[in-house]
Amino acid sequence: MSNSETFIDEVTEEVRKDKLYGYMRKYGWIAFLAVLLIVGGTAYSEFRKGQTTSVAQAAGDAILAALEINDDEARAAALQSIEVSGSSAAITKLLAAADLTETEDIMGAASTLDSVVNDVNAPQIYRDLAALKSVIVQSNILLTEDRRALLVGLAEAGAPFRVVAKEQLALLSVEDGDVEAALTQFAALSQDAEATQGQRERAFSMIVALGGDIEAFLGDIVSTNSLDN
Repeated sequence: MSNSETFIDEVTEEVRKDKLYGYMRKYGWIAFLAVLLIVGGTAYSEFRKGQTTSVAQAAGDAILAALEINDDEARAAALQSIEVSGSSAAITKLLAAADLTETEDIMGAASTLDSVVNDVNAPQIYRDLAALKSVIVQSNILLTEDRRALLVGLAEAGAPFRVVAKEQLALLSVEDGDVEAALTQFAALSQDAEATQGQRERAFSMIVALGGDIEAFLGDIVSTNSLDN
């Protein structure tokens, strides 16, 4: 199993996106007032737009400057110090977590990722990505059942990282020594329409590495799908 374990480790390592409308009336002071409101409102709107653009540009410049730092730990610290919110905050934290992982600060990376997961102002796709990465980086810390419970939600139909989560679930079955379940999961993954070519190839490779019969398992998958239809 040492070759299989090495292969699984390599696969695991591999597995790892922006009103003002005024209304004018016809008569007298109403028209004059409406014009004033429009002019004033437009000026205010442009002022706010300018502020928003300036803030976004400043944040972008700060992120780019941080990414130019060669040291992983220093780069992570610089990214975490940038004061942004929403999508920008989620992105900087995801980048910082990647650097913290490289420095083997697993708890720091997990804490940073979990802050994205719990950020209600962050886009759901970033929250899901952070949850998936959190499970992966804590593979040697979290219990198998805890990791599986988190991955099951990410593997639901329509989830943006469903296929990656399914692959991680199959690898968990391998860790548990449940070869039969793993073979079935990898066979299903190899036939998943949303799986990439690389994911399909890894699934086939895992079936072979686990001693499975590809043709037999694929035949079972096709037969099951035919009955379902």
